[in-house]
Amino acid sequence: MTTHKAHTQSGRIPILTIFLTAVLTLAIAGSAAWYAGLLSPAGQEQQEAEQDEDILYTCSMHPQVVQDEPGDCPICGMELVPKDKEEEDVSEKGEREVAYWRAPMNPDEIYDEPGKSAMGMDLEPVYEDELVGGVNISIDPVMEQNMGIRTATVKKGSLEHTIRTYGHVTYDETKKARVNLKFSGWIEKLYVDFTGARVKKREPMFEFYSPDLITAQQDLLEAHRNYSRRPDDTNKRVLESVKSRLRYYEIAESEIEEILEQGQVKHALTIRSPYTGVVTEKNAQEGDFVKSGATIYQIADLSSVWVEAHIYEYELARVEKGQQAEMTLPYLPGEKYTGQVAYIYPYLQRKTRDVVVLLEFANPDMFLKPDMYGDVRIGTGEGETGIHVPRSAVLRSGERDVVFVRRGAGKYSPREVKLGMPLDNDRMQILEGLAPGEQVVTSGQFMLDSESKLREASQKMTEREDLAEKDAASEENGPEDDFFDDMEDDPDDDAFFEDIE
Repeated sequence: MTTHKAHTQSGRIPILTIFLTAVLTLAIAGSAAWYAGLLSPAGQEQQEAEQDEDILYTCSMHPQVVQDEPGDCPICGMELVPKDKEEEDVSEKGEREVAYWRAPMNPDEIYDEPGKSAMGMDLEPVYEDELVGGVNISIDPVMEQNMGIRTATVKKGSLEHTIRTYGHVTYDETKKARVNLKFSGWIEKLYVDFTGARVKKREPMFEFYSPDLITAQQDLLEAHRNYSRRPDDTNKRVLESVKSRLRYYEIAESEIEEILEQGQVKHALTIRSPYTGVVTEKNAQEGDFVKSGATIYQIADLSSVWVEAHIYEYELARVEKGQQAEMTLPYLPGEKYTGQVAYIYPYLQRKTRDVVVLLEFANPDMFLKPDMYGDVRIGTGEGETGIHVPRSAVLRSGERDVVFVRRGAGKYSPREVKLGMPLDNDRMQILEGLAPGEQVVTSGQFMLDSESKLREASQKMTEREDLAEKDAASEENGPEDDFFDDMEDDPDDDAFFEDIE
């Protein structure tokens, strides 16, 4: 028994010694490899490998060039820069950035912070991804300086707009009149014998003979003699009746009194002007026979004139009666005439496709003459406020209008906007798409637009290539393989067959 136990203990000692020796040898070898850099933690190796694979390099001017290592652009020779993945991270996280806040009942009511609208309703957010009009871009700050990019702040202020157009002077139609007679006869003498003569009210114009006037004068004298012999109410009524008949013939009161003073019939009575103005039409000569109702003179009062200004259809909504207008004449520099909108025609001119607006101007010195041409300026939008940007910030195309919004250092986002009216001081009204306080690009946006379109095209090409690769892989596997793969991956099918068993 003792001898067998001794042999057993002596057999275990060499095995233990060999095991300890092996462990110490491996430990020493591992330590040496660690210090030599031949071994590293698996997690660290995987992390460094993923970091190396995640870093991609691209060209600031040619975004379609993408490489997995630094170097120079094969197209322009510029140094490649790391590709920005901030936007991709944001899209992966599902975060949405708010561009501005808008009133639910009035899209033109825009705020840069949440709150209540003018009607007391909660403002609704408008997100960046709803307004983006292209692909966001990022450029190097040095390249940004070389491109000459300049920005301006979106502001909310006055929407004053001056309409500049042309116009021509014409007569005020409310101050034009015709001189005609209510009886027939002959013109014996003309006092106003040429077109363009100025006449005043009650000033003699011509002497006229008419049998009707002779009869009326005889009746007047007879009624006056009867009233003088017997001044009763009946004779007085007859006298007044005859005088009224002469007044209806538009014979002046002074002419009637002169007939009574002289006590005899006058061969021709003097017809006086019923208006003050300028003779614009003359249709009579001495000795002419004139029928009742025929126009002898046409008189226009030029103390105030109309100017027919022409405006376009899109400007019509901003013009209203009573607005102030200014007019300058090309042959009288420095002189301004101030008037106002008197009337807006309710229809368009068929040939020119514009609207005529009547402007009323005072003309005390008679310098403004009909058919003169002038430069007209109509001020609109006084007291109105809204969002506006410099006109140079808007890139206009046939289908949409885009501005570039600065989102940070070297980061720009194209945004589609809805434009309103052009404003004074080279500004443009913005109805939708921007909020006060944002920064928009006013210089260099054409290069940004080109780069954005290049990146958009590059993305579309990449998507098509990925789609083509998926289609090719699908064709190689075949529809049957896909079907059986789906069957293998579907746990419900396994459960179905288990239930059958």
